[in-house]
Amino acid sequence: MLSTLISRAKNQLEKELPFVLYSKPNTNILNAIFQSNNALHEVTDYTEQGFVFAPFSESRHPVLLKSDEVFQATLEESSHQTINLKQETFKDANEEERYINLIEKAISEIRKGNCKKIVLSRSLKIPLTKPIFTVFEELLYTYSKAFCYLWYHPKIGFWLGATPEILLKTSGLKFTTMSLAGTQNQQAGVEHPKWSYKELEEQQLVTDYIAEVLTNRAEELHIDDVETIKAGHLWHLRSKITGKFTKGMLKDLVMAIHPTPAVCGLPLKDAKRFILENESYQRTYYTGFLGELNFKEERSRNRNRRNQENSAYRSVVTTSELFVNLRSMQKINDSVIIYIGGGITASSNPQKEWLETESKAQTMLRLLAT
Repeated sequence: MLSTLISRAKNQLEKELPFVLYSKPNTNILNAIFQSNNALHEVTDYTEQGFVFAPFSESRHPVLLKSDEVFQATLEESSHQTINLKQETFKDANEEERYINLIEKAISEIRKGNCKKIVLSRSLKIPLTKPIFTVFEELLYTYSKAFCYLWYHPKIGFWLGATPEILLKTSGLKFTTMSLAGTQNQQAGVEHPKWSYKELEEQQLVTDYIAEVLTNRAEELHIDDVETIKAGHLWHLRSKITGKFTKGMLKDLVMAIHPTPAVCGLPLKDAKRFILENESYQRTYYTGFLGELNFKEERSRNRNRRNQENSAYRSVVTTSELFVNLRSMQKINDSVIIYIGGGITASSNPQKEWLETESKAQTMLRLLAT
């Protein structure tokens, strides 16, 4: 039961031992991993097995939670009501002015020809007025189509979020990734939003970049047509990308697509330099990635249920499921820090970009309402 795993997680927290609770998109299963000591393990060559939590910048190795104890529970109907009401942000005229000035600086950099796109972000500190585990339970039921998680390590911190973006999924040597960009608020009665040139351009830049870096690293590369998807109260543009990679090259594949242009920009090196020099804070694990690394999955070799004799033959497949750490917040003492951002191109409107971050903040702000 959910309550049992929550209780175990609270016990881990009291002992200051690492754990993660998470549910995958469109499932009713809550997964739990508990590490038996407070050691800080790191991922170095991506042959490790466990739950990975990686930062935005490669200056620090990803953290790995060891799967010392693994549990699952079925998510039943909740007594929590899905939160739909818009919550007011804490108005800060100075922050709005600062962020708009930063956007204008980025647009100037792009128009000079130094970048094609720069993804800027900011943080918002909010008092935490209810238990973090209650916030997580409400997150599970409010954003069931996203990858939802609650992650803790005493030497790193306390994070939770609901991200719609896959960084990489692998099964054996097959992989799936995606390009995700463009954001619109959901509107009542509108099933298919209209996308502007700026939004379509932004998404295409991401798709083209991922295709380019994977061309010499993957076989049988296939890019689906762009589609509109819904994540919480927001619409996004997405293209699914699939292929095969060479055995032993998982690290190379991950490093080739992280960070994606959807969270950094293009060209990657120049956009990242601008971000590190001009954003007024350190992203740490925001816009990093997280998820299962090198888990073992047992599968039947025969999918014909009528052939019971051959169904006894099973194979073990190594799988990884990594998600970009978006729509997230960090708990620090009695407050949480919400992280939000958006892609800037030459055609961006600074005021609209500010309002887009205000809209994105609602994903987490809704959960903090009392």
